[in-house]
Amino acid sequence: MAVTADYQVQFPENDDIYSILAAEGIEFLLSHSGEVPLEYIHGKTICLFFSANWCRPCKDFTPELVKLYESLQKRGEELEIIFVSFDHDMTLFYEHFWSSMPWLAVPFSLSLRNKLTDKYRVAHIPSLVPLYPDEISVAEDVIGLIEDYGPEAFPFTKKRKEELKAIDDAKRVGGQLEKLLAHESRNYIVSRNGSKVLVSELVGKTIGLYFGAHWCPPFRSFTSQLIDVYNELATSTKGSFEVILVSTDRDSREFNINMTNMPWLAIPYEDRRTRHDLCRIFNVKLIPALVIIGPEGKTVNTNAREMVSLYGSRSYPFTESRIVELEACLKKEGDSFPRKVKDEKHEHELKLDMAKGYVCDYCKKQGKFWAFSCDACDYDLHPTCVEEQEAS
Repeated sequence: MAVTADYQVQFPENDDIYSILAAEGIEFLLSHSGEVPLEYIHGKTICLFFSANWCRPCKDFTPELVKLYESLQKRGEELEIIFVSFDHDMTLFYEHFWSSMPWLAVPFSLSLRNKLTDKYRVAHIPSLVPLYPDEISVAEDVIGLIEDYGPEAFPFTKKRKEELKAIDDAKRVGGQLEKLLAHESRNYIVSRNGSKVLVSELVGKTIGLYFGAHWCPPFRSFTSQLIDVYNELATSTKGSFEVILVSTDRDSREFNINMTNMPWLAIPYEDRRTRHDLCRIFNVKLIPALVIIGPEGKTVNTNAREMVSLYGSRSYPFTESRIVELEACLKKEGDSFPRKVKDEKHEHELKLDMAKGYVCDYCKKQGKFWAFSCDACDYDLHPTCVEEQEAS
């Protein structure tokens, strides 16, 4: 059976793992301290973990599963994970098991692996298969659920997934900034000099959650523009606007480089869970991303990057109604210009056009929105430059 690394599994209609083990003559499971009788797992929630040492996604996921397993053990949950190996030989099996897994394993057996794979319809690895009675519905992507929620994903059911999604939705729209940015172990965020700022001090402000990483060129480019906007609004709004970096940097060194160039605050880099949670809650797939939380603590814009790129500090407070206002102002401004003009330095007629960005061929400065452009040539003029030429 050909197996490729991925994260999908189909779940069985019933569970008879004991009969499969018995048919293979398996009377015990393996642990780091020796053989464990099958009776040891009776009454526990059992999850079969299909994995292999040669599989990079398996290697990446296993540490996450170890954290979950150890956390649930401390909580007293009756969970047991059983490793089913896709390794090429017994030596690699033991290397994989002993070096990275604190749980149990079935003995290395190609026949047993194939029977378990067929029984639980495992098409890809890594796969984690919770064994529940028929009446309990298991979440479709248990691996993804664990990657998103960690130990909170337990017991990996559809009901639990729906509960977690509801909690995310409540945080996104619920109007409680402290629940979104803080937790029982941390009630502050940090400035670039390392000082702590209580999240409670930000309540009532407009907050920009800025997702990105130093290694990302578009992030570095947009950061320069956002700094200008931030500094302008610091004066015009009298401190009512704040930006908080949600880092996706690869390590703390990159994070620290980021912060030295930024005038705003950040979620502490060591709080990986909150940074990860915020990316999930706001469905951040690409960086840079800018999400705006209004003064009442509710999300008002999940794509403020585009708005800031277009309108700069005029975007504030970044709401849909503000976009409507800006577009109305632009239309009014455009209606005041002639549809066509003639430039004595250019042979073709210039037409009024809307452009996100251009360089004026008269003053050589950047322009955006309205321009008089040539259909035949790459030639653009600011409307103000056209007025200056006509006046002269």
